[in-house]
Amino acid sequence: MTQTTHQTPDTARRADPFPVKGMDAVVFAVGNAKQAAHYYSTAFGMRLVAYSGPENGSRETASYVLENGSARFVFTSVIKPATTWGHFLAEHVAEHGDGVIDLAIEVPDARAAYEYALEHGARSVAEPYELKDEYGTVVLAAIATYGTTRHTLVERSGYDGPYLPGFVAAAPMVEPPAHRTFQAVDHCVGNVELGRMNEWVEFYNKVMGFTNMKEFVGDDIATEYSALMSKVVADGTLKVKFPINEPAIAKKKSQIDEYLEFYGGAGVQHIALNTNDIVRTVRTMRAAGVQFLDTPDSYYDTLGEWVGETRVPVETLRELKILADRDEDGYLLQIFTKPVQDRPTVFFEIIERHGSMGFGKGNFKALFEAIEREQAKRGNL
Repeated sequence: MTQTTHQTPDTARRADPFPVKGMDAVVFAVGNAKQAAHYYSTAFGMRLVAYSGPENGSRETASYVLENGSARFVFTSVIKPATTWGHFLAEHVAEHGDGVIDLAIEVPDARAAYEYALEHGARSVAEPYELKDEYGTVVLAAIATYGTTRHTLVERSGYDGPYLPGFVAAAPMVEPPAHRTFQAVDHCVGNVELGRMNEWVEFYNKVMGFTNMKEFVGDDIATEYSALMSKVVADGTLKVKFPINEPAIAKKKSQIDEYLEFYGGAGVQHIALNTNDIVRTVRTMRAAGVQFLDTPDSYYDTLGEWVGETRVPVETLRELKILADRDEDGYLLQIFTKPVQDRPTVFFEIIERHGSMGFGKGNFKALFEAIEREQAKRGNL
């Protein structure tokens, strides 16, 4: 494992050729946006805040915007038969199933960010354009990344509406939990084809000025049966972090191979969500029907010996199947859901950080063995 040395956030922002403010939204293309929005409202404790559909002038799509703290998910589906006019969202769902189509990034200047990206090799998806309403103006542009995923560059400093022009404020579908389940998007993980990880790492280095934060190769992410390789790129302030995974040659099919097969190519594998209280979050989400990966009791028998003291007692971690890891900067607690749709593709991570900016390296073997057990149940190992 290697780790780069970073400038302080203020220095990095001044020197950054591609400054970002953070993740703006994770946008999902889904078959039924209303039902997806209801699931994430009830199971994840998110709050519906905005809507766009035929009732307010959108004749082709329906979109629901859900938030938890700074984390924003947008679920969009096509409301007319795709055969009549071939909408790219309908084609995306037909090919990949429900999944992430856009990792939107908030930037201070969308036009400058777009121009810099194209000058350094990005492929354009949408040239800069403005959307206006009574709440102000938003500037948007979009570039392509791995698979059919895109990055919309969002400049919203001159806007104070519920989401974007064309959306109206909406009341929650259900009453959110008394305590917020998570506060922010921590990182978004992409799976790419064998041999293409370094290509996409270089893409983020050149096109967005991101730096390499960590890398995991060889035995770092390997079990008896499967393996993968991963590198993490991040902006200068570490507000936007994108681990990129590729499969590695092993005895059996890795989780990355399974994802690529069922998703139909490269795409977003999982989204990690920050919480201040992982115990309360896991209890709340379990009670709402969210399924998490299981971890054998044997993992916890020696956990305290190498992780040391954590905010949550080991017996509580054992009860809830929460993983723990420690590095030179502190420790973290994390747990992973099972895939949230029938295809074994997109899943989520809940993470509570205490100093550590790592990704749970000490848990990789236990995590991937848990994933392999699920793969074996599906007949895909």
